[in-house]
Amino acid sequence: MNESSKSALEQAQEEGKYIRKVRSFVKREGRLTKGQAAALEQCWPTMGLEHNDGLLDFNSVFGNDNDVVLEIGFGMGKSLVEMAKNNPDLNFIGIEVHRPGVGACLMDADAEGVTNLRVFEHDAIEVLADCIPDSSLAKLQLFFPDPWHKKRHHKRRIVQLEFAENVRKKLQIGGVFHMATDWENYAEHMLEVMSAAPGYQNQSSTGDYVPRPEFRPLTKFEQRGHRLGHGVWDLMFERRS
Repeated sequence: MNESSKSALEQAQEEGKYIRKVRSFVKREGRLTKGQAAALEQCWPTMGLEHNDGLLDFNSVFGNDNDVVLEIGFGMGKSLVEMAKNNPDLNFIGIEVHRPGVGACLMDADAEGVTNLRVFEHDAIEVLADCIPDSSLAKLQLFFPDPWHKKRHHKRRIVQLEFAENVRKKLQIGGVFHMATDWENYAEHMLEVMSAAPGYQNQSSTGDYVPRPEFRPLTKFEQRGHRLGHGVWDLMFERRS
């Protein structure tokens, strides 16, 4: 790092700005379908959230004081839209960097008449740091994140002690961090990290994983995996302090 970039980094840190060190995703643009493009144009004004707008006031965003569930990396959004539709007494915020996925989510939400869902198209780490108030979330969901299965890439996995602490700060006392993965090695990694993270209690009665809760929809991908004998591991850790 040269002196100029070092001083810029130090200055930013002194000003309290978050500097992203490792990306937990690979930006994939992909091509938008006509439906996705139309949904982005038509639905973004009412359902889209902008990172640049800073800290959110959930009451203003949703027009009520219902509990808020945040999902990081919702993919194409089908399960997130289903959860929002099935739980009108909860508010949902989704974060995704894949533009076609954002478009697909908005398209499905519009088709289903879902009004309790908002979405970011931005880096989740920065959204957490800059837009989500402390002690505000009832639940944070992280379903099937990139496993970075090669050992040399494990440091890129989003579930690390620093991330667990960032999530804990955003959860209410009693709020839950819910993870799911179909990579056993990543499940073991998640369990190791979260067991070491202060301020959490594992909700598993056996001290490891929990059965898939009914409120987490079973995706087509999961159904195919079950038929092929693949495992899926759910972990739920409650903020206790």
